[in-house]
Amino acid sequence: MAYHRFIIFTCLLAFAVILLGAYTRLADAGLGCPDWPGCYGHLTVPPTEAHVADKSYLEQRALEPEKGWKEMVHRYFAGTLGLCILAIAVWSWRRRGGDPDQPVWLPTLLLALVVFQAALGMWTVTLLLKPIVVMGHLLGGFATFGLLVLLALRSAPRRPLTVNGRWRNAAAAGLIVLVLQIALGGWTSSNYAALACLDFPTCQGSWAPDMDFDEAFVMWRGLGVNYEYGVLEHPARTAIHVTHRIGALITFLFLGWVVVSILRAGGPMVGAALLVGSLLLLQVGLGIGNVLLHLPLTVATAHNGVAALLLVSLIYLNYRLWRQPH
Repeated sequence: MAYHRFIIFTCLLAFAVILLGAYTRLADAGLGCPDWPGCYGHLTVPPTEAHVADKSYLEQRALEPEKGWKEMVHRYFAGTLGLCILAIAVWSWRRRGGDPDQPVWLPTLLLALVVFQAALGMWTVTLLLKPIVVMGHLLGGFATFGLLVLLALRSAPRRPLTVNGRWRNAAAAGLIVLVLQIALGGWTSSNYAALACLDFPTCQGSWAPDMDFDEAFVMWRGLGVNYEYGVLEHPARTAIHVTHRIGALITFLFLGWVVVSILRAGGPMVGAALLVGSLLLLQVGLGIGNVLLHLPLTVATAHNGVAALLLVSLIYLNYRLWRQPH
């Protein structure tokens, strides 16, 4: 079915956008272009400062073409994703006339979400990497990917067998726990707190390092502050990092319990549980690797990508458990 195949393609594109966004942020290229949606007043990155017509952009930020291209490639992919979601929304409403079971509100929600994502992308630049905006942009990207996967599941020509929903409440709670942990990860990254602790399992050689929780979780600060490379003192960054570690432990234990419980019960959900469990172990390993290897770009980007895959694996698990038989 062409409609379903196009949604699958859009899911893959959304995953690519998440990876590109993570790579752009982690490579410190989030402000590679001081304007939006173009770059120094152009639709492509100017090769030299002599090619920038409006010199006011150069007063804001010196031209670094390699960072500019990282940012613009991400924007090109994100723009293409937005057009694909627009096409899905229009296509869904047109199909509704011949199929009353055709989902239309989910594609419409996706369209509204991607428009809001574009606004967050603009504010990420204009508000100079304000952490709450950067974190919201990351969560919006994950939500877009997750809802696209849900739409792909709902539009599949063949539906999976109905299963016993014994673990549905636990799986739903696990999804909430994971989303909160992803938000903590976004806050850690946007405040440049990933390297606040360079050892594991202790932090700075201590189980109780100096931490400032009062400053660590201030969601909104004044306008006009450039947040590139962070503005918090080290104790506040340490508090964010340690909180993310605690959240990771809670997430690991809770999701691990859900996975083991489903595996012990047996049945048709074993495959989905194994997928969640495998991605969970991989994600924990990547998180520890980020600390011990001092945040290498490839490992840190993979940490974001596996988080997205873990999210959609949990969405699939919940879909199977909560789906009502026809």
